[in-house]
Amino acid sequence: MFGGIYDDRLLVKPVPAAVELMPDADRELPYDGAKEMILVDAVDNREFLCKLVESMWEELPDRKKKKTAGS
Repeated sequence: MFGGIYDDRLLVKPVPAAVELMPDADRELPYDGAKEMILVDAVDNREFLCKLVESMWEELPDRKKKKTAGS
């Protein structure tokens, strides 16, 4: 997961690639108790959004495995 939409805001994880592409972007909390994320203002710029997600991809943590019954 690279980010999400929270209260009409697109927020992404602050991985190095995202910070490099948006060094002056505001940081906001998606919800109480969450870690800060980067606010993406250029939501209408498809080229930028594609570049952002593609550059972040390799730096994102692996997906957490769900615990199953008996594990």
